[in-house]
Amino acid sequence: MRSVFKLFIVLILFASCSHKDEVKSLKLSHGLSLDHPVHQALAFFAQRVKEKSNGELIIEVYPGGQLGSERQSLELLQLGGLAMTKVSSAVMENFSPKLRVFGYPYIFKDREHRYKLYDSELGNELLLDGEKYWLRGLTYFDAGSRSFYTKDTPIETPADLKGLKIRVMQSPTAINLVKTLGGSPTPVSWGELYTSLQQGVVEGAENNLPSFYTSRHYEICKNFSLDEHSAVPDILVISTQIYNKLSSEEKRWIQEAAQEASVKQRELWEIAEIEALTAIKKEGVKVTYPDKELFKEKSSHIIKDLEKTEPELYKTIQEIKNLGNE
Repeated sequence: MRSVFKLFIVLILFASCSHKDEVKSLKLSHGLSLDHPVHQALAFFAQRVKEKSNGELIIEVYPGGQLGSERQSLELLQLGGLAMTKVSSAVMENFSPKLRVFGYPYIFKDREHRYKLYDSELGNELLLDGEKYWLRGLTYFDAGSRSFYTKDTPIETPADLKGLKIRVMQSPTAINLVKTLGGSPTPVSWGELYTSLQQGVVEGAENNLPSFYTSRHYEICKNFSLDEHSAVPDILVISTQIYNKLSSEEKRWIQEAAQEASVKQRELWEIAEIEALTAIKKEGVKVTYPDKELFKEKSSHIIKDLEKTEPELYKTIQEIKNLGNE
């Protein structure tokens, strides 16, 4: 399989940016389904680029992990073999360490607090931190709050997580958080999670409501606990190898369309959260609303410890928290 994927990378390297009769085409990959609000926002982004450029610049969107996992897509971007991808900031933290900040527990008060950070100077600074790693962030897509869902055991307190194999992203911060709360963190790629839940490789996972619903994980996991322990945004990323070769006009089309898509995605997301919650209840999922203070208390030392071990990261977290008080 490794040799097949390497061959696939070579083919992508020659096809990621193509020109046909003065029309430039850029490939964009992501791992979500067609009915996911983030895919819908990316389709909107592609349409706006086409409109702004009068058809001179085309974004080809490849959903469902067709071009590889999030990590594989980022590696392709670094090589210049793929133009753009949508990834979770949790996966991006392996490439851009400052983005670890989003994986820490309970740093946002609510949705508006998240939006304020995404639209702020600090948010933009974090977004562009990946440039030194050949990964330029274009915009944030809100991904709501992450909560636990399980096959058998409802999670009402951190004690209920004890010993449970919980799927996490390839993120050291996410692994540490689940371990601190008492679970047994098990990294599994998003595309393999449904089967992993079926086969008992993991007994649960953590994610937002729309992703839980559109992935059909409710068919296996009948317990969803709205503890909302973290809020990890998605990021639209472009390869600097590709970006630096674009004209100033092409860069403007892409950046403007990305900002418009971000606004559109927030509208889609708010609707999707309501629809997902209603739908999973109809499918027989037991939704619980645990005391979040129990989870906050259990995980609070993770941030406190940073004051001594990583003062810069601790300072950034405090700046984000303070945005919620303005």
